[in-house]
Amino acid sequence: MAAAKVTGGAAAVDVAGALFEVAGTRSAGEDLNLHRFWRDARTHTLHDPARWKVQHIGRHSLNGQRPPRHGQI
Repeated sequence: MAAAKVTGGAAAVDVAGALFEVAGTRSAGEDLNLHRFWRDARTHTLHDPARWKVQHIGRHSLNGQRPPRHGQI
C-alpha cells in the first residue's frame, strides 16, 4: 500500500505539472482553473510525506523489518 501511495503521489504531481507544460501559462489562469489539480496533488503529497514511506519500504526490502502498524507510514 505504501509503494502505491509513493508512486501515485509522484505520478499525480508529474502529470499535473505536465498539464502546465502542454497547455501553457494560460492554463494557470483563474478562467480555466486548471491549477487546482497541481495544488490538490501537492497538498495530498505534502500532508502525508512519501519520504517516510520510502524508508519503511526500503527497511522491509533489505532487512525484513516490518513497517509500523499505526498511522506512521
